[in-house]
Amino acid sequence: MTTMSELTHFDESGASRMVDVGSKEITRRRAIAQGVVTMEASTLDLIRDKGHAKGDVLEVARLAGIMATKQTQNLIPLCHSIGLDSAKIDFEFLDETRLSIKAEVSNHGRTGVEMEAMTAVTVAALTVYDMCKAKDRWMSIGSVELLAKSGGKSGDVTRPADA
Repeated sequence: MTTMSELTHFDESGASRMVDVGSKEITRRRAIAQGVVTMEASTLDLIRDKGHAKGDVLEVARLAGIMATKQTQNLIPLCHSIGLDSAKIDFEFLDETRLSIKAEVSNHGRTGVEMEAMTAVTVAALTVYDMCKAKDRWMSIGSVELLAKSGGKSGDVTRPADA
């Protein structure tokens, strides 16, 4: 069981706080996150064939995800304002109904970029939904998860296959 003292965004009395990272070492930080959008096969075909009247769905989603990385501090209350070195989003058609979205974000800093990577995936997925909802209202967004992170005191961490 996790105790309040193990949650770094709370002080000893349980009050919210932004973690003080001022004394942490500056290292190269990297995070990779992914999520999956499930939809009708005809919707995925429309995306794959770039046949949507609104334009290239994946390129709009890619841009939205990249832009979202730079807004994470405004969306998640206790995230630090950080400079980013890079943000990259890739898409993969997993089968006839599922689209994988993967984000990789990096910087040189005192705190990690996990939240930026997960925000990128989520906003890119929401953009796919927004652009295609008139055709397929029952799309679902799921399995948003951190796959790997590197840098900082905890070093390299990769999600176990059975997690």
